[in-house]
Amino acid sequence: MWQQQTLSLGAKARGFHLVTDEILEQLPVLRDINTGLLHLLLQHTSASLTLNENCDPTVRSDMEQHFLRQVPESAPYEHDYEGADDMPAHIKSSLLGVSLLLPVSRGRLVLGTWQGIWLGEHRVRGGSRRIVATLQGE
Repeated sequence: MWQQQTLSLGAKARGFHLVTDEILEQLPVLRDINTGLLHLLLQHTSASLTLNENCDPTVRSDMEQHFLRQVPESAPYEHDYEGADDMPAHIKSSLLGVSLLLPVSRGRLVLGTWQGIWLGEHRVRGGSRRIVATLQGE
């Protein structure tokens, strides 16, 4: 069985956000899969998807502080007509990536105990975000 749908994530402030539940709420068909794979593709170039800590929110804030230091808005970027946060957002998106491939077993994602899906929102006002979810399984 193959299924594909586009998910929508609500607008979020710049930073890293745990979105596992927001994604799973939009994928009730996942419960019908005994063994499979879920591929998630974020359709944006100024945000990212990553798998990381799902419990302690200070990990997300520390990650944001790290990327603000490593990819500063004050650097002399040529691509600056969409705002000071745009080019750094593209760099962060490329560094972290925009897709995840996750195993599914008995109707659930097979994640580690402390793992969750994060949206990295790298724009100050990024708006809603779209994710193409492709599910393959039996």
